[in-house]
Amino acid sequence: MKKIVFMGTPDFSVPILQALVEDGYDIALVVTQPDRPRGRKKTMTPPPVKTEAVKRNIPVFQPEKLADDYQQIIDLQPDLIVTAAYGQLLPTPILTAPPFGCINVHASILPELRGGAPIHQAILQGKTETGITIMYMVEKLDAGDILTQEKVAIENHDNVGTMHDKLAATGATLLMDTLPRLFRGEITPVEQDHAKSTFASNIKRDQEKINWQRNNNEIYNQIRGLNPWPVAFTKYQGKPMKIWVAELDNHEYNGEPGEIVDIINNESMLVVCGNKKGLRITEMQPAGKKRMTVKDYLLGSPDRLKIGTVLGDSLE
Repeated sequence: MKKIVFMGTPDFSVPILQALVEDGYDIALVVTQPDRPRGRKKTMTPPPVKTEAVKRNIPVFQPEKLADDYQQIIDLQPDLIVTAAYGQLLPTPILTAPPFGCINVHASILPELRGGAPIHQAILQGKTETGITIMYMVEKLDAGDILTQEKVAIENHDNVGTMHDKLAATGATLLMDTLPRLFRGEITPVEQDHAKSTFASNIKRDQEKINWQRNNNEIYNQIRGLNPWPVAFTKYQGKPMKIWVAELDNHEYNGEPGEIVDIINNESMLVVCGNKKGLRITEMQPAGKKRMTVKDYLLGSPDRLKIGTVLGDSLE
């Protein structure tokens, strides 16, 4: 059985590690990011992959900066290194050490959406499909030759959370199909068309703020492309309000962009967008409160949401 070092950090990586173990591969070491402070109390918290590795009695290595601390990995003499959302670039001595190379499970159909936020950006851009690419790692980010790919549809109701789970499961399944063929020498790697590459940059704060001048489709994609993290927001009566869930309403309405023009059955607020079409907001999070439905928010007082109020502020 081939010896594998697995490198990954967030929840996305966990099903992939689980599949490797359950298919009987020899996972000699798990490499992940260091524990970080989380929550209001700044409690030191292990990354999800570490938690899974410890549960399965797999040794864990957590270098702060891999480029300066990698000899332990090379000394194990792994046949293959598998990465999935690890979070650091691999230095050349690691890339060239395993006889079967270093491969990565990436959540897009490369060469599209290289980088750290491919699931978010696929939805933000209104794509109807994305997928998984398993490719060789090189020194340039997500630019290695492709081994296998599988497309996954993005349904109109999907958000980052649902697509994350679909893609993690697809990545695990595709990897288990790929590895035996890779070890038997049955896969011919395909060079990426670098001229068609796009970059999935990490989400910036200004991408979270809703600009109601945009059309309703764009804002709808923004809301679901930031759910469950970091969550789109606007201002209501001068205070931040996160918008978790909305539904498209393609009727045309009078009113200025961002204006609440109706409260529908005390279950959603209808907001006009820049193309005069609407969004029905059904889940939100007022400043200082937890996530809740519009219905629950209005139970406190039917006057909490006022028709005619314009969401946002002059900075938009």
